[in-house]
Amino acid sequence: MPRLLASALQLRRDPRILKLPPYLSLLCILVGVAWLFLLPLDQYSRRTYISENALLPGQVHTYFGGSDQNVFRAYKHEVKELIGQTNTEINDRLDPLLKGLGLKTARQNFTYHAAGHTYAGENLYAILQAPRGDATEAIVLVAAWENVRHEINRNGVPLALTLLRYFKRWSLWSKDIILLLTPDSIAGPQAWVDAYHDAHDPSRVSSLPVKSGLLQGAIALDYAQESRFDSVHIVYDGVNGQLPNLDLINSVNHIASGQMGIGVALQEMWQHNNGYRDRLRTMLRGMLRQGFGLASGAHSSFIPYHVDAVTLRPFGDGWQDEMAMGRVVEGTFRSLNNLLEHLHQSFFFYLLMQRDRFVSIGTYLPSAMLVAANFTIMAIALWVKSGQPTEGTTTTPATKNTTPATTAERDLFVPLGVVALIHALSIVPLYV
Repeated sequence: MPRLLASALQLRRDPRILKLPPYLSLLCILVGVAWLFLLPLDQYSRRTYISENALLPGQVHTYFGGSDQNVFRAYKHEVKELIGQTNTEINDRLDPLLKGLGLKTARQNFTYHAAGHTYAGENLYAILQAPRGDATEAIVLVAAWENVRHEINRNGVPLALTLLRYFKRWSLWSKDIILLLTPDSIAGPQAWVDAYHDAHDPSRVSSLPVKSGLLQGAIALDYAQESRFDSVHIVYDGVNGQLPNLDLINSVNHIASGQMGIGVALQEMWQHNNGYRDRLRTMLRGMLRQGFGLASGAHSSFIPYHVDAVTLRPFGDGWQDEMAMGRVVEGTFRSLNNLLEHLHQSFFFYLLMQRDRFVSIGTYLPSAMLVAANFTIMAIALWVKSGQPTEGTTTTPATKNTTPATTAERDLFVPLGVVALIHALSIVPLYV
């Protein structure tokens, strides 16, 4: 043991050791990236499945349609007349429609200042009390007046109103249903969900005069397309890279594709042949959106509060109409209505590469750890090198002898003081 210890100490001073970190770091990067490109293969990905048995998606018969299409057309005519009016005028017109259904309605004003812009408006929401519940749980149906692309939600708002009127006729609900109508898809939902959980600034965001129970899930409708559609795009990316429970996405997929025969797309992959290239593109798009951490729809504001939410956006040119979209929402709400507890059994960390295939965190995490390890290796190597002189030896002309250079002492107080000062000063822009 003493001999091994002495050899290890001599090896530590060997300058050849410091030549290894760059190659070791490069090896970690190459293996990590190679691991990432293997994930779309069948051997490394898994088929999606529903962990929560209580959801029972697609096990019920949906009845939305028939005479409800006439109601939808009437609401669509009302919404069409409101295009071009102010947010307050729109709410003044929609509020009596909701009260006419016998629902509790309320409004909320908000004002946000961000990035040199001011976002102000008024949210309108209504609560359908569950006939078989005690107001301890609720499901949210969101319909923003404008989507993230600043398009008028011409079919989404009237469809949400029609669905709420349709839900009012049923006595099977055990959870309250909240219809939320916001002027936009980012600031409005954020203000409402902040106030719902009492995490808002009262000087900028008004408190909610009426509330329900714990939010179990949320579905946002982004239906600006006027023509009939072919498939449904499920938008699931939350802020700061957070994702909803995978059971919710799988349930919507099962209801839309399995029960209704409607195509399902993810990450704006309008055409997906389930091949390696399309799987890789879908996965990389999801990783890129998680990296940016921006809100991708009205659902994004709910996820940080552990409220699983997605946005449904029809696309394509097909024969599916608004009633088909309404049946997808109805099936999803009836599945969420079956829940006995909050969604927790499935995955919260995953990479979707197709509607029926995903990669769990246990499979893709080694790739991320290997890529991150190269930074640690190089940081340690640079730290060790920083204490050594530039020249390894010094030569005296008189004796022509070489003497080892002494290691330069490093003062820790100055760099640690600089780092602490920078972190302290970062509070200023964060506060502003």
